[in-house]
Amino acid sequence: MLGNLIGPEINELIETRNFSAIRHLLETLPAADQGEIISELPEEIQAIVFRLLPQTNATEVLEYLGPEEQERIIRNLGNEEAARILNDMSSDDRTALLEELPPAVVTQLLTLLSPKEQQIARTLLGYPEGSVGRLMTTEFLTVRPEWTVGETLDYIRAHGRDSETLNVIYVTDHAGGLIDDVHIREFLLSPLGTTVADIHDNRFIALRVSDSADVALSLFKKYDRASLPVVDSRDTLLGIVTVDDMLDIQDEATTEDIQKIGGMEALDTPYMETPMLQMIRKRAVWLIVLFVGEMFTATAMGFFEHELEKAVVLSLFIPLIISSGGNSGSQASTLIIRALALGEISLHDWWRIMAKEIVAGLALGAILGTIGFTRIVAWSQFSSTYGPHYFLVAAAVAISIVGVVLWGTLSGSMLPLILRRFGLDPATSSAPFVATLVDVTGLVIYFSTAVLILRGTVM
Repeated sequence: MLGNLIGPEINELIETRNFSAIRHLLETLPAADQGEIISELPEEIQAIVFRLLPQTNATEVLEYLGPEEQERIIRNLGNEEAARILNDMSSDDRTALLEELPPAVVTQLLTLLSPKEQQIARTLLGYPEGSVGRLMTTEFLTVRPEWTVGETLDYIRAHGRDSETLNVIYVTDHAGGLIDDVHIREFLLSPLGTTVADIHDNRFIALRVSDSADVALSLFKKYDRASLPVVDSRDTLLGIVTVDDMLDIQDEATTEDIQKIGGMEALDTPYMETPMLQMIRKRAVWLIVLFVGEMFTATAMGFFEHELEKAVVLSLFIPLIISSGGNSGSQASTLIIRALALGEISLHDWWRIMAKEIVAGLALGAILGTIGFTRIVAWSQFSSTYGPHYFLVAAAVAISIVGVVLWGTLSGSMLPLILRRFGLDPATSSAPFVATLVDVTGLVIYFSTAVLILRGTVM
């Protein structure tokens, strides 16, 4: 990463107290790269380097840092400098910082804000956690339908610097009600005498301030938007949500799902910032559940103890049977969980999904079963490991693999849908959980099939 390349150079410059060289080095980089470099520096150096940034972009750089780095730097700044940066921050980024801090610290920082910014901050923090209200920013431009294009462009030039984005301009009535959103290109390409009312078409998509972040994310994906307006129950325009916030939400949701699919509780903080005790607790819970589940494997084997005594050769294929079912179940579970997350399937598709997985399970089971059957028969031509009834043993293994793989695909595909039906997170039906379930039932399928085929011969 860029920070790993430049970080040592900055450390050396700090040791030699060559602050002008550090400032010059940072000025040549975009704000995002400056933030990356600062975040990867030792904690005791971060605030020192941040103070070297020009005032014109210090706030922008702070917005690219994580909550812990932001808090650390704010604490090391004087009240005057901290107040300037907090007042300059976009309202959504400032809210994201404040909601991560202890209440006492939030109260202290709020006193540094101007009355206007303090009111905005308190309003946004008053919305439920995870709602659109916490994500929106109040920096946007509104125009009136009776204005001309010329008047609108003059207004944009005068006030556009304080707006989060100028890609879309919002048309409101005198009461603040949202009428439409108009792309800036419409104003740029229209005659100066044209009124805003002649440009807008009253067709727009808006978020409710109480909507969840997941709802916002789905609308951004569906309509391919860079920003969306946020309104209250009376359609009064309160703010906007931009795509950069949605990218952060998408990253968090994807990370959480991947961690759950891995068979653990989702971490609340980045890996390196998670305390060891919390890390152990998050991982131990599911490991205990899976361990207890695997104990039933021993129970299943004990139930067929007499069969195993008569046909010890069956024990040779237990790992093969278990892994085939677990792998097929994990595949199906992962596919369905991701398809649900992307909106490619819904609960109404359960029958079509089941039919598809039955065909896939039978086909995959037949492929693996054929390979297993061929291997046993071929090996028996050179070895007596599988005994004189090797052909029946091969048939039992092949048929069992078909049944176990079929059961694995059905379990892995249906379990996420069942969890979604009851309002639970499908990602909790993780690959290890499905594999554990299939391990136990797979042994039952295997030994039951072997008893039927090998009865009267080796059993």
